[in-house]
Amino acid sequence: MDVVETCGKGTLSSGEPSNKPSTASIYDDDEVVGFEKDAEIIMKKLIRGTKERDLISIYGMPGLGKTTLARKVYNNPSIVNYFEVKAWCAVSQAYNRSTLLVEIFKQATNDKIKIKEDDDVADMLRKVLIGKRYLIVLDDIWEVEAWEDLGICFPQGECGSRVMVTTRIEQVAKHLQHHSHPYSLSFLSSKKSWELLEKKVFRGESCPPDLLEAGLQVALHCKGLPLVVVLIAGMIAKMDREASLWLEVANDLSSLALGEQSMKVIQSSYDHLENHLKPCLLYMALFPEDHKITVDDLLKLWMAEEFVLNVETENMEEASRVCLSDLLNRSLIIMVSGMRFYDNVQYCSLHDVVREFCLRKLTEDKYMQLTVPYNPYQHLHSTESRLCIFIHDDFVKQLDHPDYQLDKIPRLDFKETNSLEFIAHPKLNVWNNQYSNPLDLVLKLRFVRVLDLMDVELPDSWATAIQSLTELRYLALCVKQFELKWISHLHNLQTLRLKSSEKLRLRAATLWEMTKLRHVNIDCFSVAWEDNEQESSSTSLLENMKSFGTCNIRFDNMNARFWWRFPNLEELCLSVEDVPEFPYFPIVEVHSHLHFLSLEFPLIELFNSFGWERFCVFPSNLRHLDLDKCFLTEEMVLNIARLKKLESLKLFLGFPSMRSYCWDVTNVEFPSLKYLGLFFMKIEEWKASEESFPVLEKLVISAWPGFRGIKEIPPSFADILTLRRIELFDCTDSLGVSAMNMKREIEENTGCDSLQVVIQK
Repeated sequence: MDVVETCGKGTLSSGEPSNKPSTASIYDDDEVVGFEKDAEIIMKKLIRGTKERDLISIYGMPGLGKTTLARKVYNNPSIVNYFEVKAWCAVSQAYNRSTLLVEIFKQATNDKIKIKEDDDVADMLRKVLIGKRYLIVLDDIWEVEAWEDLGICFPQGECGSRVMVTTRIEQVAKHLQHHSHPYSLSFLSSKKSWELLEKKVFRGESCPPDLLEAGLQVALHCKGLPLVVVLIAGMIAKMDREASLWLEVANDLSSLALGEQSMKVIQSSYDHLENHLKPCLLYMALFPEDHKITVDDLLKLWMAEEFVLNVETENMEEASRVCLSDLLNRSLIIMVSGMRFYDNVQYCSLHDVVREFCLRKLTEDKYMQLTVPYNPYQHLHSTESRLCIFIHDDFVKQLDHPDYQLDKIPRLDFKETNSLEFIAHPKLNVWNNQYSNPLDLVLKLRFVRVLDLMDVELPDSWATAIQSLTELRYLALCVKQFELKWISHLHNLQTLRLKSSEKLRLRAATLWEMTKLRHVNIDCFSVAWEDNEQESSSTSLLENMKSFGTCNIRFDNMNARFWWRFPNLEELCLSVEDVPEFPYFPIVEVHSHLHFLSLEFPLIELFNSFGWERFCVFPSNLRHLDLDKCFLTEEMVLNIARLKKLESLKLFLGFPSMRSYCWDVTNVEFPSLKYLGLFFMKIEEWKASEESFPVLEKLVISAWPGFRGIKEIPPSFADILTLRRIELFDCTDSLGVSAMNMKREIEENTGCDSLQVVIQK
């Protein structure tokens, strides 16, 4: 790899646009203070020193910010540019070796190499890493055996490769020592504690003089633990700004021993939550430790369980996002892996200390009865409890236990007992059918609201098995055959996710009967929608539908009125099999709420067709547009430019043999575009004027390996005052040089190091 000049002078960044959404994490890198010197020391250990593979350990007690520091260093542009291969995985106390190796392998190969069931992933990973300068982060290791399991897959060599480990156990860190000494993360000083507290409470503003002394006392009694600081900040930010109230908090903290502080502060934060937020938080503890929870799925699960307010209104999604924002702002949830520019937080998680508290709370308050593993002495007949079962392999094994009876699980009627029965979905684990047919369990859970069997291909009898699950709000299935009429009796269903290896023909007339549907995603070989006007009223509308997605769909078998039936649609994702022969949106004004659109075209057919662009006129309120395999003709570019509110544009090609071309947008303006991503586009020359992208903040370019591609970024980009970040992947050396020259030009003209450049091959 040719290492381009590193960018920045120790500048640490999360790599996101400057105008963060309101749900930004309390742990965002640009807001965390107190780690500047630590980060500098760790980066020197990573870049300097021995050419042999080295292991860098960061250790310290829970809540000190080990993961935050490691993530801060990991995302630093200097580190990104220095290492050819990077991967991050959370090990935790209970880990699965093969799962971790698969995760590392996927990151090391950018998920370009598919893994088969009988592949030796450890050997494949070694071969991928040999001869490369790599950085692997193993977050939260508890025992030496974990390193021994994984470390043998990371080849030795003299490329300057590094493995960075975080652990709360000093003995583990010392045992893992190679060349570098373990790094003990210190407590924050009183000054840094106050600086962090002030940032979190006042969001960049200064503390009023009348609160300064009380604020300093609060910071002092946090005893240097960043986790305690941010949790306290999240709590007092919601309190009245009165010094007496803040001093009460400080006095309460002062009497606690260091080890008690985190749990006490979490309890206080929990007590201050509105009642509807408490089950939202507790529900997250049912996911595995350090699991990256997809926010989009989490919000749908909250809605299905009726945890959020306004569940009967059209603003249910917004209500769930407000819940997420509230928990983030109180520091009880961590954003763990960046943001999509167009959709706030993409993944979130619980700090392990917060998760430990939640699991205790679930048991103490009898929200959950622990049904796994089997315990013959466990009481399972409390009619006052709120039953939650988390299905995974260990549970399924218990089904074969001679003394285990599923009838021990109480079947609660919510109306009669004021209790709610719900089930944490098994998607997170592999369901091994050698133990049991999952449908056997389904039959015992008549009042379940969420059922996710997406990772298990069900037998043909699945439809009969779920006939009794009339309370379902969320259903995810992997099946060979599917008919909407099989689930049409589920009148409360909000979310339907479907995966099939077969071609499906679905009657839309049944769809119009399911009036509470809000989110539909169908991923299969091909979908043919049959919509007979004689069978369904022309006025039938699904006004609650918010997102709709299908893979490999044909438009010629769809009635033109199909899309009119979703007047409040916000997100639409389609993979289109045919060249447009009529407008995708005949009356664009109908979809005034549509803000995200993803379209995949049949590129070969499109390339050989003429005039197809006139059918690609999009709803005018679009803010985010993803186009895959779309040939950028002049008319198509103008169609995109007509979207005056468009904030993010992603263009994918996916067809390597197509000829390259010049993309000239000199006389075209994208007035609101903040994010532009060009992925595998066969653009050899790019022309743009100062007016083309006036408010652009982030540019991402990823090229075909071996293809020359764009030679330079248009010089006019140096004049874009809002531009903050450029990321280049597998691009030509000349493109990297032009980006670095642009960075230096901006620094010389403005005196500010405002542009970050990340170059990775």
